Amino acid sequence: MSAKKSFVLRIDEDVFKAIEKWAADEFRSANGQLEWIIDKALTEAGRKKKGKQNKEAPSPESGEA
Repeated sequence: MSAKKSFVLRIDEDVFKAIEKWAADEFRSANGQLEWIIDKALTEAGRKKKGKQNKEAPSPESGEA
C-alpha cells in the first residue's frame, strides 16, 4: 500500500453532509468516500498513473463482488 498524505480540506457543510450520506449508503467513511470520488475522477480523466490501481473494494453500484 502506498503512503498517504494528510491535508486539510475546507468544504461546504451541505456538501459534506451529502458526502457523509453517500458514504453511509456504500458502507464507507466520509474520508474513504472522498478518496473513492477523487480516484474515480482521476481514472476517468486519464490522469492516474498506470499501475496505481486502488486496492479498495469496488463500489456496490459497480456490480463487482
